[in-house]
Amino acid sequence: MAETAPALTDRTQEVLARWDQRMRQKLIPLVTEELIAEHARNPLGQHSDALERLLNYFRRASPAGKLAVLCTQPFTQWRIVVIAGVRGQPPRFYDERVFHSEREAIHAVFLARIDELMRD
Repeated sequence: MAETAPALTDRTQEVLARWDQRMRQKLIPLVTEELIAEHARNPLGQHSDALERLLNYFRRASPAGKLAVLCTQPFTQWRIVVIAGVRGQPPRFYDERVFHSEREAIHAVFLARIDELMRD
C-alpha cells in the first residue's frame, strides 16, 4: 500500500509574519525625536531616507484595522478613522479628537502607528 504525501500547507501567512517581525526590528531603531519632528514639520512631501522607510512600511499594512484621516467638515475639521477592511462596512472613529488641519491629523495617525510599532 502506498503512503500518501503530507498535505502541503500554505505558508504565506507564516512567511509574511516573519518578514513583518524582521522589518519591525530594523525600523524601531530609526524612530527618534528628530524623525518625529521631521514628520511634524512636513507630513507630506520629501522626507529623509529613514522617514521614507518607516512611511513605506506603514503604507504596506493590510486595509483591515488601518488608520486613515477623514474630513468630517470640508476644509475645517478632520478625524482619525479605522478602516474595517470589509466591503460595505463603514470606517469607525478611532477616538474623539477633532483636528482643524489635515496636517495635524496626518501627524496624529503617524504617532499612533509609531506607538503600535513600539508596542509589538
